Amino acid sequence: MVLTWCMSNILYMYSRIVSKKLFAYIHIANIEKLHFSFIYYSTEESDMDRIFKLPSTTFIGGKEKSLPLREILKRLESAYCGHIGVEFMFINSLEQCNWIRQKMETPGVMEMTNDERRLILARLTRATGFEAFLARKWSSEKRFGLEGCEILIPAMKQVIDKSTELGVESIVMGMPHRGRLNVLANVCRKPLSQIFTQFAALEAADDGSGDVKYHLGTYIERLNRVTNKNIRLAVVANPSHLEAVDPIVQGKTRAEQFYRGDGEGKKVMSILLHGDAAFCGQGIVFETMHLSDLPDYTTHGTVHIVVNNQIGFTTDPRHSRSSPYCTDVARVVNAPIFHVNSDDPEAVMHVCKVAAEWRATFHKDVVIDIVSYRRNGHNEIDEPMFTQPLITFDNVHNNVMTLQDVKDKYEKICEEAYTNARQETHIKYKDWLDSPWSGFFEGKDPLKVSPTGIKEDTLIHIGKKFSSPPPNAAEFVIHKGIERILKSRMEMIEARTVDWALGEAMAFGSLLKEGIHVRLSGQDVERGTFSHRHHVLHHQTVDKATYRPLCYLYPDQAPYTVCNSSLSEFGVLGFELGYSMTNPNALVCWEAQFGDFNNTAQCIIDQFISSGQAKWVRQSGLVMLQPHGLEGMGPEHSSARLERFLQMSADDPDYFPPESEEFAVRQLHDINWIVANCSTPANYFHILRRQIALPFRKPLILMTPKSLLRHPEAKSSFDLMLENTEFLRVIPEEGVASQNPNNVKRLLFCSGKVYYDLKKARAERKLDDKIAIARVEQISPFPYDLVKKEAAKYANAELVWAQEEPKNQGGWTYIQPRFHTALNGIRSVS
Repeated sequence: MVLTWCMSNILYMYSRIVSKKLFAYIHIANIEKLHFSFIYYSTEESDMDRIFKLPSTTFIGGKEKSLPLREILKRLESAYCGHIGVEFMFINSLEQCNWIRQKMETPGVMEMTNDERRLILARLTRATGFEAFLARKWSSEKRFGLEGCEILIPAMKQVIDKSTELGVESIVMGMPHRGRLNVLANVCRKPLSQIFTQFAALEAADDGSGDVKYHLGTYIERLNRVTNKNIRLAVVANPSHLEAVDPIVQGKTRAEQFYRGDGEGKKVMSILLHGDAAFCGQGIVFETMHLSDLPDYTTHGTVHIVVNNQIGFTTDPRHSRSSPYCTDVARVVNAPIFHVNSDDPEAVMHVCKVAAEWRATFHKDVVIDIVSYRRNGHNEIDEPMFTQPLITFDNVHNNVMTLQDVKDKYEKICEEAYTNARQETHIKYKDWLDSPWSGFFEGKDPLKVSPTGIKEDTLIHIGKKFSSPPPNAAEFVIHKGIERILKSRMEMIEARTVDWALGEAMAFGSLLKEGIHVRLSGQDVERGTFSHRHHVLHHQTVDKATYRPLCYLYPDQAPYTVCNSSLSEFGVLGFELGYSMTNPNALVCWEAQFGDFNNTAQCIIDQFISSGQAKWVRQSGLVMLQPHGLEGMGPEHSSARLERFLQMSADDPDYFPPESEEFAVRQLHDINWIVANCSTPANYFHILRRQIALPFRKPLILMTPKSLLRHPEAKSSFDLMLENTEFLRVIPEEGVASQNPNNVKRLLFCSGKVYYDLKKARAERKLDDKIAIARVEQISPFPYDLVKKEAAKYANAELVWAQEEPKNQGGWTYIQPRFHTALNGIRSVS
């Protein structure tokens, strides 16, 4: 008998009912509601043995096409009323929904062999043994252990095993602090002695000041013994901003895919671990997931694993989220969500296997929600009874027999590592790098900068290519306004001058010629917020037809990536930072739409960019382009908060470094980042190229202009960009005043676009011979030597710092004590 529409509806209602019950994370077989349906449709007990033909939308029959109703219900109950609950009905693809049904409904799909069970048990034993060993050796130390969710270790290894079997060769992981040490030890197989030295409070043996042991990352290459294939595993360092690492992992993954030519994500993938409270509570989770299907940001599917403690620090779920489940954010990207009881290892292994297969099949995100608990408080010295006195938990493994030989063997391994760790005298933080740059630092003079000037022929070639319409101009219709822009650019080339956009294009193009990949990302960067860049030309009558001139400069050039981003700062800046960590031989730039938009990316700036090298020995050459200028738009869209970046610069205002030929580069080597406010296209050209010319990598915070993009005086001659020219940390006075410095009454120091305002005011007052203006282009590290030299030249002049920002903003509070040091306190600046 064919299953009627009514009966089909009953079964659908039943599956929905039991699924909702399952999401309460309890074992149920609630038949009463089904009995109500039977009565409503006049269904009797005798109908339970009637044979029904199964519809194509279910896989409970396996190879059987018909089953008694009693067996149908039994199989539905087995699939949907056990320890697994699947949310997938919101997915708008019948193919994907049926794929999940088949994985969950097919009879016998969860059966495991005894060897597979032994492997799970061995992995569980190692996970619990590691936590027990740490608890015994360092009973009063925080370690944010896994007690209550030790199944995470076998779960991660199952995802890795299956993904490796399906072709993945490299996995980038991000996670909060809970369970990090166990993951490093038993998933990555980081040497235990290196982990144990973190408990000894030893001094650093290298440049890193370090962070707490449960924040650090690692990079491991090893053989996966289950699949007999090599695998690379990287865990990215992460501070206590639990989910802040998410976009960094994605950027790092995307970069590795790009440089491997892995356009479909078959070789490189990411795994993100989350806590339940953070997953639903922190906005960066959505910002990162929202990038998952964007063409220039997708990593072709991430496996998300939620360690669901059912509590956030001391906050109950009813106070920490408004949605039913902590994983509801994943629904917006059509990611299937597998809820699974951590007490059932076989169920956990099944959903992990299915999740890995989903990612490999559809290249989309998937979420595994391991519903567990926290045996201790927030950490091992916390008292959970203060806030949750009525919640009691059973030992997660009280029904599991341990393998004594595995336990004894692992105990011996831990003891040997403990003995070795006690012999160490220093912590080697370079052992904790998440992506070592193999060979980058070797054979280089750490204080020698490669030239940044280039040949005039190269400038002309790039300029003409950038200023020309598409090769098939007769067919490719460009906007009339773009035609005028291209014409004006060509006129500049003929006059041997560049404006801001042309100088930037020449910096990018020359790096591409040298084999350096350039990536520019941010909101509206393709056109430029101020309609000045136009790196992507759009056909005016054919949708999606575009032309990117910088991609066609040379036949053997490096690739150029320019991509408009999601309307996100926190997520996208983190993504680009992760991208920059993968390959030092690439120029990665993020541009804020307006400089003050970095407000919403402050966590990435504070926790990763400003302190990355000091905390984790992690260098990055990321460039942050921050449009800046108080030009009548009020506090909004005006200030990029230059003062914030300067406050976080790691230099001593009272220390004048010894003067030498390497003065400038040594300062760059020792600083945590570079903060600059250029006033000329040539200097912008050089500072971008210097990012690659340096023998090391430092983040560059660049205050970029708005009004100067089209200012008639903000242009540079080719002569300032040719060979034997370089970035000018200070641009001295070059006018009339410089010819007779003893007659100069006032020497103004300034930075950025305010120079042109000062120059105009000086000319209007006919004071060109009385006032000299020097531009401090690189503010941090501070150019003590050049400031001293310029001040000495105008020995009779009053020294003044001029800026466009209010006195408590901008550069003044940073500049003042450093001027005092540069001039040895003999002269003051006001």
